[in-house]
Amino acid sequence: MRKIAIVDDERQVLQGMKRVIPWDELDAVWIGEAMNGADGLDMIRATKPDIVITDIYMPAMNGLDMIEQLRKEGFNGKIIILSGYSDFEHARQALRYNVSDYVSKPISVPTLKSILCKVIREIDEDEEKKIKQDEIEQKLMIYEPFIEKEWVRSAAVGTLDSSYQDGEHLPYPYRYWSESSHVVIGLDLVHDARASGLSLSDWNLYRFAISNIVCEIARKIFPEIEYAELHSTRAVLIVHPESNDHEQVEQKLQDLGIKMIDSIKSYLKLGMRVGIGSLKESWTKIPESTEEGFRAIDLREHRLISTYDLYAYSKNMSNEQKSVVLFPVKFSFKLASAIKSAQEAEAQQLVAEYIGELETQKGITKNYVQMLGSELWGIITYCLYEAGLVLDDLFTNDQIAKELVELTEPEQLAKWLSAKISIICCSRQCKGSSKHRQVVDFITQYIHEHYADEVTLADLSDKVFISRNHLSIIFKNMTGETFNTYLTRVRIEKARELLLERNMLVYEVAEQVGYKNVPYFSTLFKKMTGMNPTELIK
Repeated sequence: MRKIAIVDDERQVLQGMKRVIPWDELDAVWIGEAMNGADGLDMIRATKPDIVITDIYMPAMNGLDMIEQLRKEGFNGKIIILSGYSDFEHARQALRYNVSDYVSKPISVPTLKSILCKVIREIDEDEEKKIKQDEIEQKLMIYEPFIEKEWVRSAAVGTLDSSYQDGEHLPYPYRYWSESSHVVIGLDLVHDARASGLSLSDWNLYRFAISNIVCEIARKIFPEIEYAELHSTRAVLIVHPESNDHEQVEQKLQDLGIKMIDSIKSYLKLGMRVGIGSLKESWTKIPESTEEGFRAIDLREHRLISTYDLYAYSKNMSNEQKSVVLFPVKFSFKLASAIKSAQEAEAQQLVAEYIGELETQKGITKNYVQMLGSELWGIITYCLYEAGLVLDDLFTNDQIAKELVELTEPEQLAKWLSAKISIICCSRQCKGSSKHRQVVDFITQYIHEHYADEVTLADLSDKVFISRNHLSIIFKNMTGETFNTYLTRVRIEKARELLLERNMLVYEVAEQVGYKNVPYFSTLFKKMTGMNPTELIK
């Protein structure tokens, strides 16, 4: 119920307004009155009305001064000015004070009712927006840890938007990065028989365990760290050494690497390779340290201890090794993301650009091409495995092994990868497993049952425990339509049925199928059916 207060220096106006306002019809109640601005200010402070109807020219304090003071005090209620004078300057001031309406006396009852209806509707919409805003803020609080993880991962592999290139745009928890030095440690689980035998659920549990073990050990040596999983068997640990003594930092990094390898072996019976990138003074160079960490693992040239798979990036490597683009983390990360979401065009472009760069390098041997093909195929199979998709029905291990042996040139590798990506992205398995079909069936059924409600993909993603972006891709792949297009089509088809029954007016039909904005509904209706609602009725 909305509370309305009236401020006017004419008693007959006060009494007349109280008498003619259709209180019950508006679901409103009179809350107080005053005959000058000063008393009105006290009354409004005490009663906190939703709507204030006020005159301008009054003794003690005029209406505009009263409104100005109310706004300074944070009063957010709606204000309607009802004045016997039409003055442009007063109207301009009213706009500055965010007045809902400025009306000249005398005013007819229908006009007064119409204005109050509009203002009450605005209050309802404001409250609805506030509720939605609160819900969004709650969701952001829930999802903040996941958003932060994704940000750290992007910062590590170099896929952050360019707008983050200065310290002012660093997220609050990572502002200290602008004043720290940074080293990235690449972590790569050995793909042995034990690791290969893990189920998807086991694999997820092991990755969770690995992150806990690594972070617990690292924080004892470097207080400030971040950990992020990459696709397949790889992860990164970003540390921020406090000391400027390079020898001391290198010794700490070596000790950390040994402890991580020993702990993963002891607790999880898994092998791990560790590669340490070089120290960077600027956080924008973190992706370079990431590349160096994994280059150290792939080259296995600068081994720190003979009995451990612990390697460090060396600037003194041979020119031939420097010229070879071994296994770019940014490329592999983007490729895995594209494959996982069945974005064939993006995946094909990434492969073409990468192989094109590779062809410009010297010293590319047949063994290197085959090794690279095997590694890239591992990325593809692992990222799909993480999504619950297995490629056994499309390709056997023997088939892949035979085909890899036949690859001798980068151009052959490009054609081979391109063909495989096309088959994967076009396959029914990639477009939707049985689990995905169940998810889409649930969503389409939900739309048909709740089309009149405010249905959003974000809300549905919470119900099926799939991220909004991933769910959007799954829905498009399975139905051939975007979520919003499908929802609109269902609503318009239902509206068409209701209009043909001739039992409701156009605006009633619009509300019945979930549209409060009638012109917008009519536009959508004509776009989908070729005619507007009134033409269909005729």
